[in-house]
Amino acid sequence: MQMIRNRILIAALCLSPVVAWAQLPDGPGKQETQRICSQCHELERALSPRQDHDAWQGTINKMVSLGLRASDDDLRLVTDYLAKSYPGEPIPKLNVNTATAIDFESALTLKRSESNAVIEYRAKNGPFKSLDDFKNIPGVPFAKFEAKKSRLAF
Repeated sequence: MQMIRNRILIAALCLSPVVAWAQLPDGPGKQETQRICSQCHELERALSPRQDHDAWQGTINKMVSLGLRASDDDLRLVTDYLAKSYPGEPIPKLNVNTATAIDFESALTLKRSESNAVIEYRAKNGPFKSLDDFKNIPGVPFAKFEAKKSRLAF
């Protein structure tokens, strides 16, 4: 009985790359992705992250720095394929009028003292109405808000 279980397990492990390959969405770059990404690790591992195009590009760049060899055209195809087939979830906007100090720290990479200053300013002056309101917060560089303005909701 144990011998049969072992054979089934071995067969399943041998077929797993085939199953993963069959499950890849069709599209330009599918074959290149399978060929290139499976050179160093299991395809499932390569496809597990969900990222935007820039993050996939960063992953590909990291793999190249670790020794991945492929043509620039193939790498572009793979990056575009991954970004389209395995996109990241959009980052939710931060509602600056309901966010906690921890929310400001994590979403905008503010220091704890800066996050507390934002909360104190909001409590004293009322809700933020525009990006310009952040210019008035003492001890918090406006550039930190300006750099991530697309992430802010009022």
